[in-house]
Amino acid sequence: MKTQSKLILVVDDEENIRELLRESLEDDGYRINVAKNGQEAVEKVRALNPDTVLMDVKMPVMSGMDAFLKIKEFQPDLPVIFLTAFGSSDLAISAMKCGAYDYLTKPFDIEEVRIKVKRALELRELSSMSGRVHPDDISVINNDELVGQSPLMQELYKQIGKVAASDATVLLLGESGTGKELVAKAIHSNSHRKGSCFVVVNCAAIPENLLESELFGHEKGAFTDAVETHIGKFEQASSGTIFLDEIGDMSLPLQAKLLRVLQDGGFERVGGRERLTSSARVIAATNQDLARLVSERKFREDLLYRLNVITLRLPPLRDRKGDIALLARHFVRKYASKYGRDVTEIAGATMSRLEEHDWPGNVRELENVMARAVIISQAHVVLPETVDIGSQPVIRHQQEPGTASVTATLEQPAVSVPASGLRLSDAIQQMEVEMIRKALRESGGNKTKAAQILGISRKSLFNKIRDYKLQEQNQ
Repeated sequence: MKTQSKLILVVDDEENIRELLRESLEDDGYRINVAKNGQEAVEKVRALNPDTVLMDVKMPVMSGMDAFLKIKEFQPDLPVIFLTAFGSSDLAISAMKCGAYDYLTKPFDIEEVRIKVKRALELRELSSMSGRVHPDDISVINNDELVGQSPLMQELYKQIGKVAASDATVLLLGESGTGKELVAKAIHSNSHRKGSCFVVVNCAAIPENLLESELFGHEKGAFTDAVETHIGKFEQASSGTIFLDEIGDMSLPLQAKLLRVLQDGGFERVGGRERLTSSARVIAATNQDLARLVSERKFREDLLYRLNVITLRLPPLRDRKGDIALLARHFVRKYASKYGRDVTEIAGATMSRLEEHDWPGNVRELENVMARAVIISQAHVVLPETVDIGSQPVIRHQQEPGTASVTATLEQPAVSVPASGLRLSDAIQQMEVEMIRKALRESGGNKTKAAQILGISRKSLFNKIRDYKLQEQNQ
């Protein structure tokens, strides 16, 4: 390939980025042209017909994403590589879904840019100009909770963007607490099925004798408690997506019925004879080794092949520790808003503790820790003593993390709290009293120092001492 003939358009509103890329790529023998915003990029693509484009996302006049969609209208096969400091999941997924070649976050490794450019140019040479594909409209995940900017998460976003547009069955593999349901929702939200139902079934949480009815429904009188006809999840999700969590816990007889649905969409309700069909897309997830279960004759090999059309592996939190600070701040904002708490920051010492922990319960464990810390914090800053790492249970929940997970984490509080008949407000009050007493002991009774330890004003401390009658108790 004669690289001298290849023209690369570099689009970025920062001059230093444009010049860095110009110098580096010109050293490789490419011709370089530059643009300062999306509108200029569209005009230059029309006029110059470059071989590939390196483009920022956030720019004035016209964003990189808007420019990309316009370029795709008349140059559908032009490889575009996005470069941005904003590595959020919705941007990455939307870019890949709409046909971007790749997505890199700033600060980027110039060697990685060179490799991506070389591969993009090779793709350009091999691609057929006759096979035009019209991308779907961009779909941004509402209330995006897929949080992370690490290379592992960026790669996952790209994969989600690539698979979302198809109807292929997807198998999600990963440890408990890595966010498999969030990934399934992201795939659904970025697919043409986004206007239909997203139905969740946890195969481990429902007793085996009820799971068949939950999945396929039952007719009135099918069994003792079947007082009326019940519509199953496959019927509910007929034109949408059904997420089968913990698929490795499904019994062999039910696996056989699921296999039939995956083959031709057909099933019958329990106690029924009428053949029903469902066109629901199936996304399955497990934290188990399905290949091992197949060898142990606990999982059907043919079902594994059917589920394993596309496999996405979710990284454990210990392998992306660079995302811990981002996730912790996200959960502080989430639960401060949820519970009306004036908590806005995380102390440096607290963050160090979070980043040193291995998080065997992954993101779910971190979320539970931060939810509890927000509830018991008496300052606007999350202090180290409010972060209870290692002693609290790892919660497995199917509903949105919230009251259930917080209640569970409070079962092992940092201070002694009576469990029976105690409301949340009472528990928080008792924790506050114990923390004030501890601060007063550590400060030798100096209320100014005690207030500093607690991260509150001296006046607030005096008011709390008065309200809780702590002065009388110390006399």
